[in-house]
Amino acid sequence: MTTAVAAPFRFFSLQVVRTRRLGPSLVRVTFGGPDLHAFHSDGRDQSLSLFLPHPGQPEPVVPLELGDGWWQGWRELPDDVRAVMRSYTLRALRRDPDEIDIDFALHGIEPGAAVQAGPASRWAARAAAGDRVLLLGPAVADNRAIRFRPPEDTDLVVVWGDETAVPAASAIVESLPAGTRARVWLEVPHAGDIQDLPTEADAEITWLVREEKGHEGSSTALDALREAQLPPAERPYVWIAGESGCVKELRRHFVRERGIDRRRVTFVGYWRRGVTEEQLRAEG
Repeated sequence: MTTAVAAPFRFFSLQVVRTRRLGPSLVRVTFGGPDLHAFHSDGRDQSLSLFLPHPGQPEPVVPLELGDGWWQGWRELPDDVRAVMRSYTLRALRRDPDEIDIDFALHGIEPGAAVQAGPASRWAARAAAGDRVLLLGPAVADNRAIRFRPPEDTDLVVVWGDETAVPAASAIVESLPAGTRARVWLEVPHAGDIQDLPTEADAEITWLVREEKGHEGSSTALDALREAQLPPAERPYVWIAGESGCVKELRRHFVRERGIDRRRVTFVGYWRRGVTEEQLRAEG
């Protein structure tokens, strides 16, 4: 079933085609379905809303029959019935056949983890071919849920992301054209999460591994960025995404300490430490 909502976004009914473990903290889930012929995106950090079923449910429960009233109807469903909603970014879109990849950061699934895994991590860790989901995504290629938009006169691209932003950051790096100068920092929990990122750009990619640093978040990122020597640039563009507290600290670093025009800094908080997505949504 396909239901239009607030164009250019719509619901897509999808199934898992296959999964692939990328590292201790990352798993790639490939989705397919006849609806995907109408899915379009030109963005490398395209934001999506994914609706997942609870254990034992054959599919996620979202009252699509309510049309534009689906959101209020969804919120009024019982907690153990209402589909789990999480925000992700598109990793890849392919045609013939129509498929999309979404990379999931896995938190708390290992035995003895200090933080308990959330419902999305648990779902992704056990996802199998045929599992059904709903996706709220773009039907128009250029849409408001794309944030990476470097000005045409950009002479240096700077990227930072934690493991939740690695999929978007990786897609960005891989898409940069030849001749683009880029400096990239990607922060992951384990060395096994490091990936090869092919790109035609003049890109220097640094992986920050937290298990080797002994701390995480803003400390790891700020230490690395403050020590970094960026190549001379008159018109740099910065894209930073991940944990919201760390993102704010890094934005202050680029704007205040490095003097980069705040209008050329895109910053996106994908999550907040100690707060669930439901709590963030309740805050508005």
